[in-house]
Amino acid sequence: MIPAFKPGDKKHIRHTVRESDAATFVTGNVHPVYATFAVAREAEWVCRQFVLEMREADEEGIGTFVTVEHRSPALIGQEVNFVATVESITGNHLICSYEARIGERLVAAGRQGQKILKKERIAQLFDSLR
Repeated sequence: MIPAFKPGDKKHIRHTVRESDAATFVTGNVHPVYATFAVAREAEWVCRQFVLEMREADEEGIGTFVTVEHRSPALIGQEVNFVATVESITGNHLICSYEARIGERLVAAGRQGQKILKKERIAQLFDSLR
């Protein structure tokens, strides 16, 4: 693992809310707004930006948790800015906090964790579940 970051370092991504991001389940569409589960996907993606620079060629990141405190809606077509901040790096475990905003308005906030493991080890873990 490459020691490329320290607590306080930040990464940014932008996501335009699509219809496929809406709160829709097997019973149909609940609300035509950014679903909490879709926010979690981008939260993991913004935090993964650190992993992409930290992993060696024979390593990969694997998520360990994600939390989402959904504070306000984002409408389809709106652009959401995600900012992840490194909270800690302990061994191979990265923990980030993140915020998702439209302008100054807070859409969501939370935390996300990833471990960086050898690809071989991940394959062994998955094989053990088959």
